[in-house]
Amino acid sequence: MLGQKTSTNCIACCAFIVIGFWLGVDQEHIAGSLSVLGTIFGVLGSLTLSLYSIHMKQVLPTLNQDIWLLSYYNNAYSIIIFLPLIIINGEHITVYNYDKIGSFYFWLVMIIGGICGFAIGYATALQIKVTSPLTHNISGTAKACVQTILATYWFNEEKSFMWWISNFIVLSASAMYAKLRQLDLSKKI
Repeated sequence: MLGQKTSTNCIACCAFIVIGFWLGVDQEHIAGSLSVLGTIFGVLGSLTLSLYSIHMKQVLPTLNQDIWLLSYYNNAYSIIIFLPLIIINGEHITVYNYDKIGSFYFWLVMIIGGICGFAIGYATALQIKVTSPLTHNISGTAKACVQTILATYWFNEEKSFMWWISNFIVLSASAMYAKLRQLDLSKKI
């Protein structure tokens, strides 16, 4: 979509990441804990994130590669999109009736959350600008995999050997992709 070429080795790494996820989903099915709806939403979420990343990369030249301006526009458009959705879903009534809406603690936490959200959006735009949408998505995949492993440890969950193998495949293929992209970029310099 961006007219950029991806090396065959990097595409192979992406294939192994997909295989690793498929194996993980299969293990959840075998364990009886598979959520089909959750899997569908996960795949759709990945698809929309990929398209969003590609769109960000396409828009950056229009904004003179200014990430601050892109972050500003993203937040401004989010406000415009979310306000009607809040009203349509009746959430404005919940907000109006919330008894802590005027408390200092509530607004402090909201401001901290807003700053963190803005920082994450800025870091995302910076990563896409400096690398590529594909690299950003692989990075996000590896992060999610590590979070899953940490959650399994934190909650003392028992997982099958193949579940661990699936996570190993995803993380190994992600690391190999990063190394191959590094080598590809060093050849261009």
